[in-house]
Amino acid sequence: MNLKSTLLVVKDMNAAKAFYAEVLGLSVEQDFGANVTLTGGLSLQTEDSWKEFISADSVTFGGLDSEIYFEEEQYDDFLERIFSLPQISFVHPPLEHRWGQRVCRIYDLDCHILEIAEPLSAVIRRFAGEGMSFEEISKRMDIPLAMVTGELQ
Repeated sequence: MNLKSTLLVVKDMNAAKAFYAEVLGLSVEQDFGANVTLTGGLSLQTEDSWKEFISADSVTFGGLDSEIYFEEEQYDDFLERIFSLPQISFVHPPLEHRWGQRVCRIYDLDCHILEIAEPLSAVIRRFAGEGMSFEEISKRMDIPLAMVTGELQ
């Protein structure tokens, strides 16, 4: 068994493609009209075709039961950019988890939750740049010391 894609149902395919391109920098790999595959393995499906596939009269949007997770190496630049975009609606403002990883969660145009975080490797490098020892980073992040040393050597 191999996971091949995550699929999100969207109300307006053109608007969804534009959102994912502008906000996350994803581009179209395959466009079949009612189904589009974006870089990174994310697929979009039109609401009408999805209802047909599952023999349903309606689709419910806006559930708070899942998210799509992204990482951004240039996290500060990303935050600066999305704060300037009028279509961004935050689930919560940017925050730092107890282990030091900075994240924000936003809604896409159809109220799917998207988490954008800095990679753990970037957190390790940030803490090292602040003068923390390998052992201090390991303890602060609750990760194996080998993960820290592997990133910094």
